[in-house]
Amino acid sequence: MALTAKGRATRQRIIEGASAHLRSDEPGTVTLDDIREVTGTSKGQLFHYFPGGKEELLLAVARFEADRVISDQQPHLDALTSWSAWARWRDAVVARYRAQGARCPLATLMDQVGSTPGAAEVAESLLARWQRLIRQGITTMQAGDLIDPAIDADRAAAAFVGGIQGGVQMLRSTGSTTHLEAVLDILIDYLKAQHSAGR
Repeated sequence: MALTAKGRATRQRIIEGASAHLRSDEPGTVTLDDIREVTGTSKGQLFHYFPGGKEELLLAVARFEADRVISDQQPHLDALTSWSAWARWRDAVVARYRAQGARCPLATLMDQVGSTPGAAEVAESLLARWQRLIRQGITTMQAGDLIDPAIDADRAAAAFVGGIQGGVQMLRSTGSTTHLEAVLDILIDYLKAQHSAGR
């Protein structure tokens, strides 16, 4: 659907309003009436911008939230070129999830649109992009002789993504970032140690 600049802005406002609602204390199962209320839009407007209804809207919000996962880690995630840069990225990840707390808007969305066509691709695309960016940081450090070139960069990046996801799940259960911080610190220490051992 071709939209004017004003139409694109309205559509984005609806997405961001729904996202904000999901970040509230008790969003529960989101309804179109909830979104109409928080965004100040009519039912007709919602179906104009999201003709597929609630599922199409929530998928759009899920894509927005997935993009936020990456953008909240920038510019650090794109600049993993030194150990101090890795430390800044680590702190940004912890700060992001500490601020989010036990609520995870993306997880809430995926629970509600899990069987919708395209939902799995949102999560898969996010995790693949995240892993690719971490891998890029590792290979950059390897090229600069700061990480052992024998380390499988893609496998190490996968460990970071899996570890972070596990730490976030623990945060959702306990309200603490202890596990998230531990996995990041141990994995970064591993990269450093392997480099030192190989010299």
